[in-house]
Amino acid sequence: MGEFMKELRYGVAELERELGRPGQALVTEAADWPGDVVVLGAGGKTGSGIAAMARRALDAAGRQETGVLAVSRWTDASARAALEGHGVRTAVADLADPAALDTLPDAAVVIHLVGAKFGTAAAPEQAWMTNTVLPAFVARRYRGARIVALSTGNVYGMTAPVTGGSREGEAPRPTGDYAITCRGREQVFTHAARADGTPVALIRLNYAVEPRYGVLADLARPLLAGEPVDLGAGAVNVVWQRYANEVVLRSAPHAAAPEPFLLNLTGPETAGMRGIATRLAERLGTVAEFTGQEPATSLLADATLCHTLFGYPDRTLGQLIDLQARWITEGGQLWDKPTKFERRDGQF
Repeated sequence: MGEFMKELRYGVAELERELGRPGQALVTEAADWPGDVVVLGAGGKTGSGIAAMARRALDAAGRQETGVLAVSRWTDASARAALEGHGVRTAVADLADPAALDTLPDAAVVIHLVGAKFGTAAAPEQAWMTNTVLPAFVARRYRGARIVALSTGNVYGMTAPVTGGSREGEAPRPTGDYAITCRGREQVFTHAARADGTPVALIRLNYAVEPRYGVLADLARPLLAGEPVDLGAGAVNVVWQRYANEVVLRSAPHAAAPEPFLLNLTGPETAGMRGIATRLAERLGTVAEFTGQEPATSLLADATLCHTLFGYPDRTLGQLIDLQARWITEGGQLWDKPTKFERRDGQF
């Protein structure tokens, strides 16, 4: 951790390099990937790290000839240019258009990151189109490829922290159009696994964090402004974004049919809002104040299977809190992209 903390003094480039750094286990597995990789929705906050990591893993495995293609509408030209600088090929496509999908090259591994969350309370039809209809187009275009589809822990209902969180075998209880349509995405890809034999992995991620974005950045904002922290979320799980990126890629060999491989992806700690905010405030040199009541239940996931298969995250919760505070105090940028993790009604 110490060397990485020193690197943060040099700015965003070192952070982004860390988020795209493959571990040795991923490099070893990349040597056996069956062919080219396509990352759909690569222009989002997660996609660039995953695409860069896939390219670096293949290069380290001696497979420079195996392609990595990052697909997005690419509203951020600088993000596209940065990926191309790493040797990742890019393509512009509106994936809601089946004709655009048909222009994309074949691939052996497909990482599906496309999703709609924020603003869907006001425009639920967008959630249904992006999260449920679009995956059907992808499943048709990439029939037979190994598809790893990012989902969300929001498909689960609330649980008491003492339970350790929802497990993969539990029946989903989604609330609100976002969670319901994400469950729909899972069902569409499950249909592809059962009807077409397409190997599928469904990754239920909740609350990946890095210094510019996530639950810890969201908590830092009221602390820095001298505002009270709302305790209404109760407790959360968070996980280091680099680890999350790597688990998504390492899930490709586990994709299965006719029953998809299902995985909760988050950190091992169940952390209460009061405790996280207090620790973060100490490191920011301020005092945490609170509002609201701590509920009896929260949105939590048990990631025991993930940690058994892929090891524990390489950053603990305590290290992530230290990292967040260090980033802010040294002038690091925070993205204006609130996670709205505190919402309990499913409205985003």
